[in-house]
Amino acid sequence: MSKQMTFTLACAVVLSALGPGVAGYLSARLESIEAAERNLRALETRLQIREAREARPAALPGACESTPAPPRLQDVPATALAEQEEAERRLPDLPARPGMVRY
Repeated sequence: MSKQMTFTLACAVVLSALGPGVAGYLSARLESIEAAERNLRALETRLQIREAREARPAALPGACESTPAPPRLQDVPATALAEQEEAERRLPDLPARPGMVRY
């Protein structure tokens, strides 16, 4: 046999062994991807079911009537403002230092 014929037969033997191995590898990878997609869909479905169970209606009929009113801000008595202004007037005028801002 010639060298070319020996090389051709050797390549055919190698490819005949490699072909099914590569095909098996690729099919296993595709099956694992499909299984991961099925698992993901199942998890998403279970999550949606759990969220649907925990979901509560936004408003119940008559709910606004039974809820207490929000707390109101306390009014500051006018005397407190007057006392604060008087206290500010009683402060002695201090000489301003350089870099000091007086309000």
